[in-house]
Amino acid sequence: MVLRAILLLAVGVPLMAGEFAVFASGARLQADRHERDGNVIRLYHGSGVSEVPASAIVDFETIPEPPAAVPAPVAVMVPEPAPPPSNDPRELIRQAALRAGLPPEFVASVAKVESALRPEAVSPKGAIGVMQLMPATAKSLGADPHDVAQNIDAGARLLRDLLLKYDGDVVKALSAYNAGPGAVARYQGMPPYDETRRYVNKVIGAYQAALP
Repeated sequence: MVLRAILLLAVGVPLMAGEFAVFASGARLQADRHERDGNVIRLYHGSGVSEVPASAIVDFETIPEPPAAVPAPVAVMVPEPAPPPSNDPRELIRQAALRAGLPPEFVASVAKVESALRPEAVSPKGAIGVMQLMPATAKSLGADPHDVAQNIDAGARLLRDLLLKYDGDVVKALSAYNAGPGAVARYQGMPPYDETRRYVNKVIGAYQAALP
């Protein structure tokens, strides 16, 4: 499938300690470390852990530690007040994507198609905010969908969980984000809904356009 050829590995993520899990589909997800238990691999990311079939992952790539910084001369300075947290959806998307181990361009593409980055957006079905989270979905992710930072962070985490659920299959993950995992299971892939097909094509098109 042409759409499935869109690989997350093509996007550079700032280097930091950890590793990339390389899926058979070509997608990569960043993790702190992994453990193998029989036919299951556990991927540890921050305080969370996800389990995927060992057969879905073909390799692990170690991310080198950044070079140690040269100690700066000690100087006595009066600290400046910390800047207030950013409320810019673009910056919040970038930060949330990196925390989730996803390319910021990918999460931003979903946000643009979902809401055009508008925190006040509410769909006819009741989906809320930039990442268009349904209230029940936001609750299951421990987020307030009306708080733009929590909304975006939860949306990025949901995308990561769906990519793990479908072994790195971007098309299935996007289809589930739009139509729900039940529809993907029912049709064993992208459901034959015009809305979902348009949605997946729009997100992948926006992602392709954002790549260097």
